[in-house]
Amino acid sequence: MEHIISVMVENKFGALSRVAGLFSGRGFNIESLSVGPTMDPSISLMTLVTRGDDRIVEQITKQLNKLIDVIKVVDLTESAFVARETVLIKINAKGEDRAEALRVTDIFRAKVVDSTPGTYTIEITGDTDKIEAIINLLRPLGIKELVRTGRIAIAREDVKTTVQDKSQDKSQDIKRVGT
Repeated sequence: MEHIISVMVENKFGALSRVAGLFSGRGFNIESLSVGPTMDPSISLMTLVTRGDDRIVEQITKQLNKLIDVIKVVDLTESAFVARETVLIKINAKGEDRAEALRVTDIFRAKVVDSTPGTYTIEITGDTDKIEAIINLLRPLGIKELVRTGRIAIAREDVKTTVQDKSQDKSQDIKRVGT
């Protein structure tokens, strides 16, 4: 089963290397890895995609938590989350293929970000199914090059908790005003 793991780390030299080393040292594969700083420049967030049963992922999570630079580890697969990736696809675009490429681009709400007399470079952001679908439609036109960012993901807020928190905030404001 595929798991998306969010790892918050101190933005220090070698943190990425230690996390990647943990995976390779135990024979686990990282299918996708994206890293970037958070709003706090001293902290980075890694999004890892890996495969394994629940026992293996639990072991990975425990091992990640033991690393010094790791602040927090969350297996997003256990909750509701939003995941996206960005892809740049360079395709052959000559003659009538140019119009077909533009139709496919429009259907998927993608953008042509570069154009030459013989190629289009298309940018698309979306979930894995959307990415795979556009790749499959563009393949017959001739994909010259393809670059993927890897997935990034963020947990969804629990709507009930968010509504409840807001109502509690309002009741506290009313108490403050009344006092």
